[in-house]
Amino acid sequence: MYPVCIRRAMALSVAALTATAMATQSYADANGVPGEKFDLSNWKITLPQDADGDEKVDSVSVADIQDFSHPDFFYLDEAGDLVFTAGNKAMTTPNSSNTRSELRQMLRGSNTDIGTHDPGNNFALQANPNGQIFGSRLSATLKVNHVAKRAGHPEKYPAYSMVVGQIHADKNKEQMAEGRGFGYGNEPLKIYFKKWPEHDKGSVFWNYERNLEKDDPDRTDISYVVWGKGWDDSADPGDSGIELGEEFSYEVTVQGNVMSLRFESPGHETREFSVNLADNVDPLGNVDEKDNPMGYAEDFMYFKAGAYNQCSTKDADGIWYAACPGTGDWTVDKANGDYASASFSRLLLSDPTQE
Repeated sequence: MYPVCIRRAMALSVAALTATAMATQSYADANGVPGEKFDLSNWKITLPQDADGDEKVDSVSVADIQDFSHPDFFYLDEAGDLVFTAGNKAMTTPNSSNTRSELRQMLRGSNTDIGTHDPGNNFALQANPNGQIFGSRLSATLKVNHVAKRAGHPEKYPAYSMVVGQIHADKNKEQMAEGRGFGYGNEPLKIYFKKWPEHDKGSVFWNYERNLEKDDPDRTDISYVVWGKGWDDSADPGDSGIELGEEFSYEVTVQGNVMSLRFESPGHETREFSVNLADNVDPLGNVDEKDNPMGYAEDFMYFKAGAYNQCSTKDADGIWYAACPGTGDWTVDKANGDYASASFSRLLLSDPTQE
């Protein structure tokens, strides 16, 4: 947890900030801090940096985020929108090669007597016999400001993309040891925006990850198009796509065992999807024989939202490593377009039973 001395404007990094960054901090604080406009009472944030030098990615607790902003990665702009930004190269979480400025749902609020991985801090499906909180809803309205412009492996699906919302299953070693197909920490939902540099418009789609152990060759993402093209299609989306700076909304409701998705944007067809997360039937009604037959039935889950940059700088085999350029110097990477950014005008957690 961050001490009080670094709350608001992240004083721990002031000594290291350049004159430009300090000016940005002043500008951001002039517009207030995110917690003054957005309800952050059930969110903590992970930032793409290690400002305190402990060789771990920085995070800000529910208690401290209420009056916190960061001049580059988490702040209110002049319109009062909440801006999240993450460069291609920066400190990452242990299990990812992708940087993020991303909120993590904390149903416990500031009550740290409840553990991060406890059932009281994560929602579950009705099928989960150990669940304490069943279902949740996340509503967001946003615009993507920028996605990475360069990739060493542009043919790899995550190139030029970012995730702006997701449901993450909790990683649980005890569940994994039971061998019943839960606790792997997979993602039943990732909402993407992707735009190729030569295109005027990008695409919005969502992915479902089969709930299988990490080394299972069938553990992969299945993609569903909302507007534009899928993540594996390099064709120009044309009028069916979404521009940078163009507003769209998503609402994700998990109630009972069902995840319902609704996507809206002015001038575009509203798209809705529904999938039972406690079996292996996909949103199109087809049985996926390669998926866990019980889906995510006994996992514990939480929402995430913000800028999860998918343009990894790692150059390796596998679809996830697009070898996107980055120096780790934010000023340089921003100038080169090697980053991802989104602005949210609405971000709301609620009870799924409420209308």
